[in-house]
Amino acid sequence: MKNNRWVVKIGSALLTNDGKGLDKVAIASWVAQIADLKKQGIDVVLVSSGAIAEGMKRLGWHSRPKEIHQLQAAAAVGQMGLIETYETLFAKQNIKTAQVLLTHDNLASSKQSQNISATLDALLELGAVPIVNENDTVATEEIKFGDNDTLAALVANLVGATQLVILTDQGGVYDADPRQNPDAELIKEISITDEKLEKVASRTGGSLGSGGMYTKVLAAKTAAKTNTNTIIASGKEAGVLSRLGKGEAIGTLIHH
Repeated sequence: MKNNRWVVKIGSALLTNDGKGLDKVAIASWVAQIADLKKQGIDVVLVSSGAIAEGMKRLGWHSRPKEIHQLQAAAAVGQMGLIETYETLFAKQNIKTAQVLLTHDNLASSKQSQNISATLDALLELGAVPIVNENDTVATEEIKFGDNDTLAALVANLVGATQLVILTDQGGVYDADPRQNPDAELIKEISITDEKLEKVASRTGGSLGSGGMYTKVLAAKTAAKTNTNTIIASGKEAGVLSRLGKGEAIGTLIHH
């Protein structure tokens, strides 16, 4: 495990204008907060969604296609805009960026995993922010199921992250579904081995991404295999990353 190395995963709802292209004001805020984390001595690997939504806008599509090859085409077109936006905004902070596109097949191969790990290590040591996404052109499972939560956890394993931060449009893990139960209470801290954790994780996902709270809890379990703690928090909290960097308790901390 490396000192102060975070993997930050930001979901589609926090990066796009309700799925209609990238929200560049929001992305500028994320970039500024990641720059702030780096000033605090924290290395960051960013796992970013948003490629399909940006591709749909560039292609003039108004609803998300269901056919896998159309989704892959949208992702390929949108990835150009996603990386262009990040590179421009990070450059204003004097931070270099690197595009890293991965598949689960890459990560399932021990030889490829070792190569990816070494490359990510080198990028972090150079002060760059690797921007990771699933290689949607060749991967089919992520578009249908995973929404990058699993990918972020596997990257956390690879880089020996101290912390995985999954930012979503909900406040964290609740003891009941907050969308159906107004009395649901936020679980501020819980052990990965607590049986209650999986029971309370909602299996419902939003319309933009495809992974609900359940996939985030499974991601936390994967991250815990390399002693990485996971924080699931709302990306709508002002300055959430900067505040987490300073040790503020926000969202749900799932400790290994």
